[in-house]
Amino acid sequence: MTKKQKRVLWRILIAGALLMVLTLVPEQIYLGERWVLDFTGEWTAPAEWVATGYTAYIDTLTPFLLYMAAYLIIGYDVLRKAALGVVHGEVFDENFLMAVATVGAVLLGSYGESVEVMLFYQIGELFQSVAVGKSRRSITELMDIRPDYANIETEGQLTQVDPEEVAVDRIIVIRPGERVPLDGVVVEGTSALNTSALTGESLPREVAAGDEVVSGCVNTSGLLRVRVTKPYGESTVSKILDLVENSSLKKAKAENFITKFAHYYTPAVCIGAALLAVIPPLLLGGGWAEWVRRALTFLVISCPCALVISIPLSFFGGIGGASRSGILVKGGNYLEALASARTVVFDKTGTLTRGVFAVTETRPAGNFTSQALLEAAALAECYSSHPISLSLRQAAGIDGDGGRVSDVEEIAGHGVTAVVDGKSVAVGNARLMASRGIDFVPNDHPGTVVYAAIDGIFAGSILISDQVKATAADAIRSLRAQGLRTVMLTGDNDRTARAVGGELGLDEIHSELLPSDKVEQVERLLSAKPPKSTLAFVGDGINDAPVLSRADIGIAMGAMGSDAAIEAADIVLMDDDPAKIALAMGISRKCLRIVKENIVFALGVKAVCLLLGAMGLAGMQAAIFADVGVMVLAVLNATRTLRFALA
Repeated sequence: MTKKQKRVLWRILIAGALLMVLTLVPEQIYLGERWVLDFTGEWTAPAEWVATGYTAYIDTLTPFLLYMAAYLIIGYDVLRKAALGVVHGEVFDENFLMAVATVGAVLLGSYGESVEVMLFYQIGELFQSVAVGKSRRSITELMDIRPDYANIETEGQLTQVDPEEVAVDRIIVIRPGERVPLDGVVVEGTSALNTSALTGESLPREVAAGDEVVSGCVNTSGLLRVRVTKPYGESTVSKILDLVENSSLKKAKAENFITKFAHYYTPAVCIGAALLAVIPPLLLGGGWAEWVRRALTFLVISCPCALVISIPLSFFGGIGGASRSGILVKGGNYLEALASARTVVFDKTGTLTRGVFAVTETRPAGNFTSQALLEAAALAECYSSHPISLSLRQAAGIDGDGGRVSDVEEIAGHGVTAVVDGKSVAVGNARLMASRGIDFVPNDHPGTVVYAAIDGIFAGSILISDQVKATAADAIRSLRAQGLRTVMLTGDNDRTARAVGGELGLDEIHSELLPSDKVEQVERLLSAKPPKSTLAFVGDGINDAPVLSRADIGIAMGAMGSDAAIEAADIVLMDDDPAKIALAMGISRKCLRIVKENIVFALGVKAVCLLLGAMGLAGMQAAIFADVGVMVLAVLNATRTLRFALA
């Protein structure tokens, strides 16, 4: 419990104790003829007090002072906020309603009711504060990945510096138990990294020299020396923290509705209460005190705390719970949109497949050897970071050697051309060969086929295979069980796409697509989707940025170390697990269901109590339940979003 919450709790306890004394044992405090304790143990009033009427005066003043002490102890901050709201022109909020209602009750002599209303209102606020704090901690604990320092080695001594001060290419030292402060590449040492803060998974990740490490992970065993590859502002931990901290700025439609609703609702009920206090006495004659009391009860009942607090809390809890599962949602609007998704479109490579390519076959043509074919293809692709390029270089045993390559040109959706050792080399798919007028031999084996031509002569084909992710089939089955249509869009050849799609059980498969073709397919699917539904696209966040942006919801895979994934997508799956998509949808639907429950429950109870209050059939006790009771129940219901996600 925070210091602020503890202060509120102490004020509640003190005010509650005063109220208990006044309500449970009043005869021991202010009976008018017992004010001086004599030696016999009884209270007596001095004769001169009785003669001058002081006892009657004290009999009235004493309970008033005690009630007001309790009222001010528990409600001074509400009164202060209400006064500040009036000064700043923000009059109609819950503080204003509570202040008017309770001050009015005091003026009518209902001291006990005014204290009760304020006391239970503060109890409700305390519940709300604890619930929000619990949801906030669910994110804070997960996102407690901000590094405090980085170790720089100088003349054999380690110096701790601010990670923001470390330059790119500087060597940092990460000792066992320390958090990785910056993204980089291991240059010395082996260890296991705990990535649970980023992925939600507890399995360690083994790293050695040459492996990439991302900030936010914890080094669990060996000492590592890491060469920094990105400044702190561009590091994974910085981008994730920025994403989470700004998620509350993107409100869901339900949140915006409640904000607008409260903006018009509160002035309306204030006007209604004023009319209730004035019109019936004028029409019926007299009874002003009773109608004013009804109007004050009407104000307490009408306070929209339950909606204003519980709806944002529901989305906040959903985002926090998703984060603990390694699912980062950029805002409540995306969580809400995900709940109405009926179509999920997948990229293939790196999304449904591991994206770990390996050369499984070479088919040299003419007088070219397998090694010459591989070497030419690998050198032409030496400046690309695409997984296929990496697998070519690995198979050819080439790491770098860019001095032999010049005039590299990448042709989107086709491949690359370059000059290698003075010879013109074209490496890519069948479309590239056809566009160059090269007579090539098609390779129809399942997998990714790379064709190569040297000086305009077909040199052969290279087959590169990928592996389907272990959880991909379960992910597709879960989505289809929820009634969603699954579609795969890929630039790979049709044979490979059909093999992967058939293995996973996808509803629709489109292959050999250029980036622009993928956008066109998504446009077609958007136009054909059911009314009031959304379409989600799942990609690696690098090559699929246009489609991620065009879809209703963009979900990025491959987030570990991928800047484009965090920037382009609306939702990021930190552990590359497609099965988390179904979990994210479950969280979003549970969240929306709880939001709707709170709206119906709060408005329903308030409507009934408002009617009863206006008719004089409900007093302040009913008003307290309609306001504070409904708020507490709605807040407790909202916290279920967090518990569901953790389950």
